Amino acid sequence: MAHFIQNLMDQYGYYVLAVSLMLELLALPLPGEVLMTYAGLMIYQGHFNWIMSILTAALGASIGMTLSYWIGFKLGIPFFEKYGSKIHLGPDKLKKTSQWFERYGNKLLIIAYFIPGIRHFTGYFSGVTRMTYRTYMIYAYLGSLIWTSTFISLGKVLGPKWEQFHRAITKYLLIAGIIAVVVLVTVYVLKRYRSYLNDATINGLNSVIKAFGSTGKVKFLILTAFGVFLTFFIIMWGLVQDLLANEFIEFDMITSFIIHAIFNETWTVWMNRFAYLASMQVLLGTAALACIWIAFRGYDRALELWFLFIGLIGGELWDEGLRRLFHRTGPKNLIGTFPSEQTLITVIFLGLAVYLLVRHVNLAWLRTAAIILVLTVSFFVGISRIYFEIQYPSDVVAGYVFGGVWLSLIVVLLEIFRWLRSNRMSLQS
Repeated sequence: MAHFIQNLMDQYGYYVLAVSLMLELLALPLPGEVLMTYAGLMIYQGHFNWIMSILTAALGASIGMTLSYWIGFKLGIPFFEKYGSKIHLGPDKLKKTSQWFERYGNKLLIIAYFIPGIRHFTGYFSGVTRMTYRTYMIYAYLGSLIWTSTFISLGKVLGPKWEQFHRAITKYLLIAGIIAVVVLVTVYVLKRYRSYLNDATINGLNSVIKAFGSTGKVKFLILTAFGVFLTFFIIMWGLVQDLLANEFIEFDMITSFIIHAIFNETWTVWMNRFAYLASMQVLLGTAALACIWIAFRGYDRALELWFLFIGLIGGELWDEGLRRLFHRTGPKNLIGTFPSEQTLITVIFLGLAVYLLVRHVNLAWLRTAAIILVLTVSFFVGISRIYFEIQYPSDVVAGYVFGGVWLSLIVVLLEIFRWLRSNRMSLQS
């Protein structure tokens, strides 16, 4: 099927690309991702235009999603009213699902494009659950643009190697999509059952203390941070198993190829700047700013300064111990590259300092900006390690994960101690 459609693309070009993606998102079994990466190869060879290919593919995908939405909207409710109870999706359950989908389904629309078997039905279900068309249009069309841009650009970057690497890249993107869905569902569960989970978690931490004054925010932070810690810990355990099983070879080869194809020698100056962001001058400077802020703010100063110290010193020991334990040899025969020291320390130092800086700030945009800052700096620090071939991509990813484990653990412990201190003061008063 794939080769047949590729032959049609050779003859009819953009039309076949658009129609194929439209039909696939109507749930027809067509190899959309293969076709998009093949279109990328055609761009590499000079037969297609990059921007035109993306716009054409996104248009075809958007038309398919629009048709599936209206089919679900027009025909879905009577079906579920008549047969829904037989598949445990009766009117009451459908109403609750509709409310969830209205609130969180928009984010799922973007992620679902990267998950075969799910993207084919999100349009129908959005219509069935009566998601407003304006909301649906924004996220569905944005998702189609991201999805098509990703695979067409990958095909363009990979060039003649697209067929060799296509299966592996699709697998990694699928894993990333599943993780994103799990995170989305976890956030929903945390918010939906916040009160129950708060009480259960805090009771488990301290069955003696019963006072639940004005510490709801702290309890939720503890719960959320513990969820993040548990997620990172599970991923960390998987990375260790993959390292011991020597399963990083394909991932390292593909990722290194893509990084060097995107960032050529003209990026050397910028990569040196990105690498400098992981230097001790920058990281200690950020920690110093956090200390000044804590001292200036004058709230929980001793507790926060103490945990900042534990987090930073403990992070260094955590990093050193891990690299000595695994003792991996890097691309240039450097010993101890797993996990990446630079990405691990950047996540811990920058993440903890920024957390303490915005912990007591109620501005949502500032918190969002802080998260984006940490992610962006950490990302480009990791890119620089791969670009200069100092560490493998798997070393860099491990640095993110192992750093996330330590950072989330420190946040959990800090908020637990803050909560216990607050309750003790309440009891004394």
